[in-house]
Amino acid sequence: METLFPPRLVIAAPQGRSGKTTVTAGLCAALAARGLTVQPFKKGPDYIDPSWLTAAAGRPCRNLDPFLMGQETVGAVFGRGCRGADLAVIEGAMGLYDGLDLDGSGSTAALARWLDAPILLVVNAQRITRSVAALVQGYQHFEPGTRIAGVILNNVARGRQQAIMTEAIERYCGIPVVGVLPRSESLAIPDRHLGLIPRAENESLVPALVAARDAALAHFDLDRILAIAGFSAELIPRPPLPSSGENAPLPPQSWGESDSPRGRGGGGARAPVRVGVMQDRVFTFYYPENLEALQDAGAGLVFIDSLNDAHLPAINALYIGGGFPEVFMAELEANTSLRADVAAAIEGGLPTYAECGGLMYLSRRITWGDRSAAMVGALPCEVEMTAQPQGHGYVEAEVDGPNPFFATGAVLRGHEFHNSRPTGLEAAPPTAYRLRRGNGLGGGRDGLVYRNVLASYMHLHAAGAPGWAEGLVRRAEGRVR
Repeated sequence: METLFPPRLVIAAPQGRSGKTTVTAGLCAALAARGLTVQPFKKGPDYIDPSWLTAAAGRPCRNLDPFLMGQETVGAVFGRGCRGADLAVIEGAMGLYDGLDLDGSGSTAALARWLDAPILLVVNAQRITRSVAALVQGYQHFEPGTRIAGVILNNVARGRQQAIMTEAIERYCGIPVVGVLPRSESLAIPDRHLGLIPRAENESLVPALVAARDAALAHFDLDRILAIAGFSAELIPRPPLPSSGENAPLPPQSWGESDSPRGRGGGGARAPVRVGVMQDRVFTFYYPENLEALQDAGAGLVFIDSLNDAHLPAINALYIGGGFPEVFMAELEANTSLRADVAAAIEGGLPTYAECGGLMYLSRRITWGDRSAAMVGALPCEVEMTAQPQGHGYVEAEVDGPNPFFATGAVLRGHEFHNSRPTGLEAAPPTAYRLRRGNGLGGGRDGLVYRNVLASYMHLHAAGAPGWAEGLVRRAEGRVR
C-alpha cells in the first residue's frame, strides 16, 4: 500500500551559514505555537541541528540521508517519522545542489525531488539588493524538477533593502518572499569548534530559540507558507497562543511521552535484555532510529547519566554515543565511582558499543591544551584534542576483523566529525574496520576491539548498518541470567 506523505517543506539555501537552522527552528516553533503538530527532519548526518529542531517542534527530529539510506529507505524513514504529524519541515544541508560529486549525488535538491517537496530558499541578505533576483533565478533553473516555491530573506538590515529585494524576486523570479528575518544578535545560535552547541547542554540557550520563534511569528507569512506546503486554506489553524513573552512557552525540548524511548521505557525493567544508554548533557548524539532499532530487537533501554549517576545499573550491554566529553572532562573525571564501575564491567565482558565521544570516554585520558583529565581507562590509549578536524564527512567501512557485533565482510556506511586523535595506542590493539572512505583512527583503520568492546570514530545510523542492533542485543542476551 502506497504511503501518503503529509504536507511538507524543504528549507534550503545557496550555501552553508545562510541561516537555515535559525529559520527552520523558528518556523517549527511558530507553527507549533499555532497548534500544529510539526515533524522536523534534517538532511544528512547531523546531531546538533536536530537537537534544536526537536526543541522547537516538541517532536524528535529525524535524519534523512541519501548516502546512508538510499531512496527507498529515505521514504520509509520519512513516512514513519511523519505518523501523527500535520506537516513535515525538512532542513537541508550545505548549498541546495551540493552533493557527493560533480553530479550533485545526495544533494538537498535530490532529496526534495525524492519527496516531491517544495523548497523555501533562505538567502543571506548581507551586501546584496537587486542582484538577489539573478541568484534565485540561477537556483530555480539549475536542475529541472527542483521546485523552489518561495524565498525567506535572512539578515536584512533595513526596510529599503527588504523592499528592493522583495520586489526584484517577485518580478523576475515569479515566486513570493514569504518571510524576513531582521539582522539581530538575539537570533544567533551559539557555536564552537564542531559547529552549533547542542540544545540539551545548557538551559541558557533557550532565549535564541524563543527569539527565532517570535521572529517567525512576527515576520513570516505563515498562511502562505502552509499553503505552499500543501495545506488547504480552510485547514490552516489560527494562533491559540500569544506571540511573545513567558505566556508563549516553547514546546518541550525532550521527546514527548508518545515518541520517547524514555517515555515508553522500551520494556525497561520488564525486558529480559537491558541495554544501558549513556544519554545526558555530555552524550547527546543518538539517532532516534538507533534507539528504536534496539527496542525492535528486543531490548529495554536503561538511561544513564555520566555526570550524576554514581553507579552503573544492572544492564546486559552498554551503548555510549557521541558528544563532547572534552567540554565536561573535569566533571566526568570527578565521577570516579561510575568510571570504576564501567571499567570493571568491561573487564568482566560487558558488551559495549561506543562512538567518537564514547570512545574518548573509554580511553585512559583526554588532553585539551593545558587541561587533562582521567577517563574510564578501558581502552589502551589516550585522546588528544586538536585545532583542526581529524576526520570529517562520510565513512564507508568493511568489517574485516573479529568483533562482538558484526559479521566479517559486512559493509557499513556512517560518518565522522572529530577534532581528536588517539595517542599511545599500546601493543597495536586489533581493529575491526578497513576504511574505504574516511579517516577514523588513522592509517585507514577504525573500530578498536577490546574484550566485548567495539569503539570507533564512525557514527552509525541503523538504516545504514544492517544488523547492528540485532548484533548488540544478541551479544547482550548471552549475559541474561
